[in-house]
Amino acid sequence: MIDEKAIKILSRLFKLINDPNRLKIIFTIGKEKKTVSEIIQKTGLSQTLVSFHLKPLRESGILSTERKGAFIYYNVTEPGLIDLLASLGGVKLKEGIKGEEQKFICPPMAFMRQWMGEKNKDREV
Repeated sequence: MIDEKAIKILSRLFKLINDPNRLKIIFTIGKEKKTVSEIIQKTGLSQTLVSFHLKPLRESGILSTERKGAFIYYNVTEPGLIDLLASLGGVKLKEGIKGEEQKFICPPMAFMRQWMGEKNKDREV
């Protein structure tokens, strides 16, 4: 059985990333450093909304920042988080291929297929 401390830590993580915009930001940053401008461009979110979501992600330690001249670059501190989230969501990440959209493949978890209204677990969306 997992201990109470681990349960609380996991619960805190899931509360932090429960917003679709935060997940979009995390996946946009991925395993490379990105500026706010790049995040805005790739997500289509407003500057205000991106800044609003970057703050708790940075304060929690999920993201770190690095200043280079006039630019601040955001980085996911644990690249394994990207792989974990991709695995949970059934997303196949394409390493090193820029400009290509990721394909979402419904994961084998029946409850997620039910939430998504999917009947075929291997159907690409």
